Amino acid sequence: MGKWKRSQAYADYIGFILTLNEGVKGKKLTFEYRVSEAIEKLVALLNTLDRWIDETPPVDQPSRFGNKAYRTWYAKLDQEAENLVATVVPTHLAAAVPEVAVYLKEAVGNSTRIDYGTGHEAAFAAFLCCLCKIGVLRVDDQVAIVFKVFNRYLEVMRKLQKTYRMEPAGSQGVWGLDDFQFLPFIWGSSQLIDHPHLEPRHFVDEKAVTENHKDYMFLECILFITEMKTGPFAEHSNQLWNISAVPSWSKVNQGLIRMYKAECLEKFPVIQHFKFGSLLPIHPVSSG
Repeated sequence: MGKWKRSQAYADYIGFILTLNEGVKGKKLTFEYRVSEAIEKLVALLNTLDRWIDETPPVDQPSRFGNKAYRTWYAKLDQEAENLVATVVPTHLAAAVPEVAVYLKEAVGNSTRIDYGTGHEAAFAAFLCCLCKIGVLRVDDQVAIVFKVFNRYLEVMRKLQKTYRMEPAGSQGVWGLDDFQFLPFIWGSSQLIDHPHLEPRHFVDEKAVTENHKDYMFLECILFITEMKTGPFAEHSNQLWNISAVPSWSKVNQGLIRMYKAECLEKFPVIQHFKFGSLLPIHPVSSG
């Protein structure tokens, strides 16, 4: 793990997460932002994955969880990933397609275990990070990367989780932040920094969530949890309940970044499947 934490890949990945965190600070999802052609193409790619879910209904099976139809859906992605990525990457950068496509295939769950977790989410962020490194996505795409692409990715992942009843990968149960995601809580808390009236204590209030979830990623995540889980919020999502007692969103944001490094990026079960290559290399950070 020491090698990973000292690697260029780790530095680039965490730098990417923090740059986006800064980019969405204080902005609503409905904020007017620039949408480049590359962003549109990425959304179209995610729409294709969504359409394939509709074309691959769950099968009847004795076990409630881990519907085997997911494997059929995944096989299609496995087969088509490079073609999908080639629709986003211009021809003069075509040599990067196979490497970038690996991250896309890793970003949607595991077809053997039919599970999904923060390691898969990290692969999608790495996929976007690689597209930035090769110049497909640019600095002025920052807000759209989170609000348009990552948000659409979340919608598709939620649909996968619901449709195929996917198991949470490496979940810490009630002691984890969330069964499936982490990044939307980081970026979502950044969106709420210096909000005139929504404070961290409000996200456990149903009315505040219902009225504002379309503007804020964090609240959208809370809404999804309450749809998927029964019982008192403090019981099924203890970590989040504790966070609601933090006085300010900037403190929540800083705490979540620390927690993400400790609970996700520095945990072997989460990072063991992380792929390294020429775009996200394992070699130590080059000082220069």
